[in-house]
Amino acid sequence: MMSLFLKSLVGALAVLLIAILARSKSVYLAGLVPLFPTFALIAHVIVGTERSAADLQHTALFGLWSLVPYAGYLGVVWFGSTRWSLPVTLGAATAAWVLLALGMILLWERVHPPING
Repeated sequence: MMSLFLKSLVGALAVLLIAILARSKSVYLAGLVPLFPTFALIAHVIVGTERSAADLQHTALFGLWSLVPYAGYLGVVWFGSTRWSLPVTLGAATAAWVLLALGMILLWERVHPPING
């Protein structure tokens, strides 16, 4: 239960930091906070303790691939922010992320065979 509380506290602190940075002169820093690898750290601890080093390496490589859908999301936000309303921009960006993520997963499964274990 304490672990769950600490995780929610970290999430709340991240949201607070984003809100503070969004109101500052350095508004661009609000885009950096969500990229702190909180969930990646959790995933890597779990994979690293329960699986092999090769599996952890495989997980890290897939994490690198995950930058492609995120870059697509940011590209649509960048493009749409001055052309469309905020809901349309964020909806299109989210749709781009989903489509790119699905494509990435399908491509990954063709290039990298599943790990048994």
